[in-house]
Amino acid sequence: MVRMRRGAWTAALLAVTVTGSLITGCTSGGGATDDGRGRSPSRSQSPSDSGNGRPDVGSVLAVKIDNVPGARPQTGLDAADVVYAEQVEGGLSRLMAVFASTLPKAVGPVRSARESDLELLRQFHEPTLAFSGAQRRLLPLIDDAPLNPEPPGKVSGAWYRGAGKAAPHNLYLHPQRLVGSAPGEAALTTGFRFGAAPTGGTPETSRTVRFPSARFTFTWSAQRGRWLVAMDGTPTVTTDGTSVAPATVVIQYVKVRSSKYHDVLGNNSPYTESVGSGTAQVLRDGRAFDANWTRPDAADGTRFTAPDGTPMNFAQGQVWVVFAKA
Repeated sequence: MVRMRRGAWTAALLAVTVTGSLITGCTSGGGATDDGRGRSPSRSQSPSDSGNGRPDVGSVLAVKIDNVPGARPQTGLDAADVVYAEQVEGGLSRLMAVFASTLPKAVGPVRSARESDLELLRQFHEPTLAFSGAQRRLLPLIDDAPLNPEPPGKVSGAWYRGAGKAAPHNLYLHPQRLVGSAPGEAALTTGFRFGAAPTGGTPETSRTVRFPSARFTFTWSAQRGRWLVAMDGTPTVTTDGTSVAPATVVIQYVKVRSSKYHDVLGNNSPYTESVGSGTAQVLRDGRAFDANWTRPDAADGTRFTAPDGTPMNFAQGQVWVVFAKA
């Protein structure tokens, strides 16, 4: 996708954010199931000889998805390869869904970007970020980041307002109209490894992760061979009734600090640090495994290892990563 020259694009994005009829600014509001598609998320990638040290494998589509009760049920969430859950203003949660293997017909509701999204997305090569807007002082950083920013208004016919939900929880995206086709799983340069389950672990039937004003519960379904997701106590299904059920859930303990940005109500926007190292819990195959994580640089994926240093394999299928405060 061809990017506009920096000055023109910044002006255009500011105009869309302030006046565009589809834009929703930054506010405090806010899997593959076993369906036979045989999708498998990324394995660790080795650089190509493209000259920039990054794999020349196409660009993923990352979509910021609203996650307050008024936004649910969401659309297209089950088709994502990876779903990241992060804390936003007021202790609420927001999702970032990353698509590479397949593109659903529609995704949403789409909401605004945060500063920490830019660090998280550095692991991908020129990703496309679909978002509804951002805090005005953050827009220049989005413009300067090595990604393709796609707010409403740049691509005709890619965005629409859905029925049944009130604004700002009704903005949706047609991914194929925005990016054309899925790049394939090789674009998922997350550093994740997939394979046989490690030895050990502890039997686990249900795990809940709490934010100050939100919670995620993952319940093991032996029949499905997946973790059934519930958010704020309600089972997570898409608008077509499909249960969201990842094969692997990662509870990644990270530093969550204050940023220099605030929402329209004056609430501080948390910054989730995804570069560094720490501990994690990996849920797969009905068991919980202790793990360590490391991501030395923003351009790197995240490496998960067992306590003895051996690589931690994930189960094939959708991966959820919940950023919990260390």
